[in-house]
Amino acid sequence: MPRAATTSDVFNAVAEPKRREILALLIQERDVGGIVAAVGLRQPSVSKHLRVLRDVGLVRLRRRGRHVFYRTEPAAIRPLHDWAKTFERFWQHQLLRVKERAEAKVSNTRKEIP
Repeated sequence: MPRAATTSDVFNAVAEPKRREILALLIQERDVGGIVAAVGLRQPSVSKHLRVLRDVGLVRLRRRGRHVFYRTEPAAIRPLHDWAKTFERFWQHQLLRVKERAEAKVSNTRKEIP
């Protein structure tokens, strides 16, 4: 089965690691040059990734003169958050197990110290 186009929805758009990295950077507004410097890609590649993110509504742009600034669109991230939240109980369970093991290890270590 062929994969859906990256511009079909937010899930396909963020399937690419560099787009996730760019999206995280855009919590603070940045211009393209700042994004290029931060992710270490060439400007045409960054522009293509930004276009995909913009097409699905994950980022918005603002023009000031000849400069274009991008920022994450929080409302568009909601479907990603809601979907990931369905797995939160598994993460919490795993964190509880890690905590219990760490506490047990500390407790056993204290018993061994004379």
